Amino acid sequence: MIGDLGAWDATALADLVARREVSATELLDAALAAVAARNPAINAVVLVQEEAARRAIADGLPEGPFKGVPLLLKDLGCEAVDFPSHNGSRLFANTRYPGNSAIFDRIRATGVVTFGRTTSPEGGIGAATESVVYGGPTRNPWNLDHTPGGSSGGAGAAVAAGIVAFAHGSDGGGSVRIPASNCGLFGFKPTRARLPDGPYSGEGWAGMAIDGFLTRSVRDTAVMLDACMGADLGAPYVAPSLARSHADSISRPPRRLRVALCDTDFTGRAIDPQVAASVHKAGAMLADLGHHVEPACPDADVPMMMRAWTDIVAIGTALSITTAAKGRPLEGLVEGVGRGTIAHAATLPPWRYLEAVGEIHTFGRQMARWFDGRFDILLSATLSEPPAKVGRFSHAAEDYVNYRIGPGMVFDYSPFCAVFNASGQPAASLPLGWSEDGLPIGIHLAAPFGQDEALIALCAEMERAQPFAGRRAAMAG
Repeated sequence: MIGDLGAWDATALADLVARREVSATELLDAALAAVAARNPAINAVVLVQEEAARRAIADGLPEGPFKGVPLLLKDLGCEAVDFPSHNGSRLFANTRYPGNSAIFDRIRATGVVTFGRTTSPEGGIGAATESVVYGGPTRNPWNLDHTPGGSSGGAGAAVAAGIVAFAHGSDGGGSVRIPASNCGLFGFKPTRARLPDGPYSGEGWAGMAIDGFLTRSVRDTAVMLDACMGADLGAPYVAPSLARSHADSISRPPRRLRVALCDTDFTGRAIDPQVAASVHKAGAMLADLGHHVEPACPDADVPMMMRAWTDIVAIGTALSITTAAKGRPLEGLVEGVGRGTIAHAATLPPWRYLEAVGEIHTFGRQMARWFDGRFDILLSATLSEPPAKVGRFSHAAEDYVNYRIGPGMVFDYSPFCAVFNASGQPAASLPLGWSEDGLPIGIHLAAPFGQDEALIALCAEMERAQPFAGRRAAMAG
């Protein structure tokens, strides 16, 4: 009786299970049928563990807010005993874990039925998902010639295709918000350290990376964040406490806010006219809702931040690859961009990592000063243009620095998202715009550090003003 999973958000599906109108087994069967029917076209779902999912149902699911709802994990991080991972790379193919990560245990406690993983680019350092280990690129359900983004590209594609109502992702430079923008979904990056990293990682990319979720509704993200937030045992630092839960925050409108509208990138360069027009439409919506909107762009040192981000990620990726390779030749195991991180890291002086972390922290303070006393929200595009074509951000190229910060490459395409990974501020992408070709365009909102409640409350208010869950890709039913 549920029809297509793409017609429901996870909260609605959980309500059906609670009222015994559908069973967890029936939802799992529907998700697996959708994988069989749709995944060949988009190549988003991998490492399906049907037996583990059915065993979890048989053993009795936790009494959580999403009891019985199918969920997919990103194939990068979120380590779990029952869910081996390729981590987007032939080098790490079929990695098994001796214990569960804290984030997985918290996700599992919500009662979800996890049954597989979703594709990611090698190392999570791309704005597209085209890893060789998966046998081909992951494609956007809205138009198969385009990318769903990265690095949580498989998660975005799976939700947009109606395979699952929501999916786990992670975000170290926009990796939840980029797929949300490209796939017509909601993506929220919490304040740094809001969610646990351990025990497999002390911190991701000097604290810039954090887990998250790709959802069709704001409420699904809010409830999942409430279930998963909080430091794990031994965490090096914690996020500021919230005055109220995310779910409580979205139940009431925020106070009227001071909104800065930036219709360029944060260095003043023009973006695609269709995208800029979508930003202005979002600004008009906020003004109609009674918020004060004025044009303004941050004056923080974005080029410094982008170079520091590039170096930190290169060093971290090079460490991961060389440790796992154990002296083996990398050709045939690691893609070009991954090999390029090693080459670039080798050119850096030993102190560069700490220097780059210091620059990231300086940048965060610059952003905090710009917001302080002037603005509550910064409104921009999520990406500078509509979804890119498949192949544009292939990992075959070995010039890692050019891949990230070269003309027309990742930071030109995605000049907004990584800013808030560096500053640690909460940020979100809402599917409020559409290109002339019918492709999604994300609208980006960011709030001061620790102000997650105000941001998600505003997202919910905008969702009520312009509901977006009902607009779906054709293959989603």
